[in-house]
Amino acid sequence: MTWTYEAACAALASSVDLEKQAITAEPPVPSLDRMRELARRLGDPQNRAAMIHLTGTNGKTSTARITSALLGAAGLRVGQYTSPHLERTNERLVVDGRPIDDAEFARCVGAAVDAAAPMADRPTFFELLTAAAFYWFADRAVDAAVVEVGLLGRWDATNIADGRVAVVTGIGADHLDYAGSLAGVAREKAGIVKPGADLVLGEVDARFDDVFTRTPAARVLRLGRDFAMSGGRPDPAGRRGDLRTPAGRHDDVLLSLHGAYQEANAACALAAVEAFLGRPLPAEAVRAGLGSVRAPGRLEIVGTAPLRVLDGAHNPAAAAALARSLAEEFPGRRWTLVYGALRGHDFAATLAELRGQPIDSLVACEPASPRAIPAEQVVEAARRWAIPAQSAPGVAAAVRLARRRAGTTGAILVTGSFYHLTEARRALAE
Repeated sequence: MTWTYEAACAALASSVDLEKQAITAEPPVPSLDRMRELARRLGDPQNRAAMIHLTGTNGKTSTARITSALLGAAGLRVGQYTSPHLERTNERLVVDGRPIDDAEFARCVGAAVDAAAPMADRPTFFELLTAAAFYWFADRAVDAAVVEVGLLGRWDATNIADGRVAVVTGIGADHLDYAGSLAGVAREKAGIVKPGADLVLGEVDARFDDVFTRTPAARVLRLGRDFAMSGGRPDPAGRRGDLRTPAGRHDDVLLSLHGAYQEANAACALAAVEAFLGRPLPAEAVRAGLGSVRAPGRLEIVGTAPLRVLDGAHNPAAAAALARSLAEEFPGRRWTLVYGALRGHDFAATLAELRGQPIDSLVACEPASPRAIPAEQVVEAARRWAIPAQSAPGVAAAVRLARRRAGTTGAILVTGSFYHLTEARRALAE
């Protein structure tokens, strides 16, 4: 069968999509057997490229993007696999900075669907897409694959591949419905570390040290001890600061991303790249890579008059980082929030982290997902923190209301779940 883009998308849509399913009381029994069988039927493409494997409660997508940019600036052909997407599924599969085109998407997803056809236990949406990504990277003969975990780590579909470098950006209170506790989250994320790999640890609390020292890593590099970005300050184009790694130092480097929280991501990315290459990265490659990276939906400015900012801060730790960045990068601004959340994330605690900001009002909406938190529950939580709030019947309606309230001189922040940023972006462009 010759696959069309539409047929490939339809096949994915007909598979079980755990990203969109409502959370059940009994999570599925974890296993990589189905994913391993699917990969075997495709010729085990995950073994064809050396990999940097990333997990973490926050920051892993930005770190993946920075890592890819640095590897590309070093002259490597780089495959990148991240999730979720904002506009189109194609965004998740990238080679040399360009998302997969529709024809290649159809071919690679079609190959995964065909391989899955004889299987009694049918693969999920994420498993099919992960297999397609590995298949495409093998076809394109990438020098390095930068692969982001979809959920936690140990039982994630991406974990059938062995990362030469494993990155854990941080541990936070997310997906506790699967992991049970913060210590459980740490153990699940440590499950991506393979024998002999270098392990790069970001903002990981010292109480989890024993979890990571027991992994089979050959070496553990820690943020603050072995690498860091210091002296960070806002710049009209992003952030500036000084980077150090075990291999060297780079002063007054521009990172083309806004938000102080991106400094730790940049430091993790550079440490991971140098561990992967086994050598220092030349100064010109560091500057070119960090100066070219983009991260949609992460403190992303999409318009002015009024100022319009998108940020997918979906848990308390991300919201705390966002609050610090708002105060530093937009001093004196008063905000109208458009907020939506999904079950499985502590939205009340997330709002608590934002309550210290100068918020004039909050408009609650429901992302297009069966896991969406009812808008009225968000309103109740916001009012408990003395944030004036009301609900709107949908994301576009919430944005229209926010624009009326902000006028031309105010500021709108769309935050919470990534799943409503796409619709909000369209509405903000009108």
